[in-house]
Amino acid sequence: MRTGQNPAKKVTQVAKPKRITVAVLTYIPFLKGYFKESLDVLKLCLGSICKNTSLPYDLMVFDNGSCRETKDYLLSAQNEGIIQYLVLSEKNVGKGGAWNHIFNGAPGEIIAYCDSDALLYKGWLTESVRILETFPNVGMVTARPMRTDKQLCSETIKWAESQKGVYIEKGQLISYEEFEDFANTLGYGIEKVKKIYSTTSDIRLTYKDIQAFVGANHFQFVGWKKVLRQFMPLKMNKPVGQVQKLDEAINKQGYLRLMIAKSLVQNMSNKIPEEIKKNNIRVRPDKKQGIIKILSKFPPLKKILLWIYDAIFRLYYKG
Repeated sequence: MRTGQNPAKKVTQVAKPKRITVAVLTYIPFLKGYFKESLDVLKLCLGSICKNTSLPYDLMVFDNGSCRETKDYLLSAQNEGIIQYLVLSEKNVGKGGAWNHIFNGAPGEIIAYCDSDALLYKGWLTESVRILETFPNVGMVTARPMRTDKQLCSETIKWAESQKGVYIEKGQLISYEEFEDFANTLGYGIEKVKKIYSTTSDIRLTYKDIQAFVGANHFQFVGWKKVLRQFMPLKMNKPVGQVQKLDEAINKQGYLRLMIAKSLVQNMSNKIPEEIKKNNIRVRPDKKQGIIKILSKFPPLKKILLWIYDAIFRLYYKG
């Protein structure tokens, strides 16, 4: 038989989720070889989100079967109030499986997604949401311009060419330095980078005085939850390599795929950027908390408070 009443029944309010859920997907099976620096990269990713995101948000992390060291770090970050929603998958369900969970489970009406090797700069979310809320029928917005497959943006181009009030520019609008900055993170050789740049071009749109490039990338994007959920479940039978299915589905349904006009996200891949190493920059998650919450986590005080709670419960309900 139950003893007493659940104290939660006396609580008259529950926490409401923020309008935006920033969602990060990570997979670090061990800390050797290719993944040697991946945990430090993850810490930089979360640190850059905390430091450079000005809009209110909740942070969700989906761990896709990582090693114990990674899970311990994530649990610690959640305990410190940095992560609001943490999913620890026992096994790697692939990117498609993780997306299915994130797009259905994120509480916000806007989902700002990134892989755990993304480095976000100041203004990344504000600029992305501005485009999301200004342009009609947007599927996804990436926080930097880059060269993407125009076939995956055919509906965006079609919309721009048929829409009054849209100013279209075409040509080498992204500088070679900016293009190379991102292309180098993909493991391309210098000759391949030069060839791609010389044989491709950019399309930039101006709509209601806001500029956006045509294209997007699935390693980082912002979108409406109600739109992303339309493509669930994503059926991918490989952990990676099939993520273009999301790009194809968004384009096929006529949604716009856009990029902001500034480079406010970088792909770190599996290594700490040389600039950060060179300047010894320390980017770590730093979530401001109230003094009462900080004190409540102080071990001696926490022990005393829990003892008092237990004593009160026994006094009133254990007769």
